[in-house]
Amino acid sequence: MGASASGPSLLDTILASLDDSKAEEIVSINIQRKSSLADHMVVASGRSNRHVGAVAEHLLKALKDNGVHDARVEGLQSADWVLIDAGDVIVHVFRPEVRDFYNLEKMWQTPDLEDETVH
Repeated sequence: MGASASGPSLLDTILASLDDSKAEEIVSINIQRKSSLADHMVVASGRSNRHVGAVAEHLLKALKDNGVHDARVEGLQSADWVLIDAGDVIVHVFRPEVRDFYNLEKMWQTPDLEDETVH
């Protein structure tokens, strides 16, 4: 699903697209040891609903241009919080207030627990 061996990785493509779109506070979180959903989660902000939508649309085009044609998208119509599931990378683009409310980074950046059970 990612880019070719000589081309940029899926994560690199996503980060470059978000940067090009002037997304703010871009955070990449490695979740390989925390979830089987994906390898990475990327969280970014847009300044307004319009900016969130534009960032998401730009990212979808970049993904298609790099061979990812089956990305799933939720929330594009309201553009408060757009989720793009690109397979190995899940991207969340939020308005700042919505991002602060859900605070996904705090939840996913917790240290990995050892294999032992915590009571």
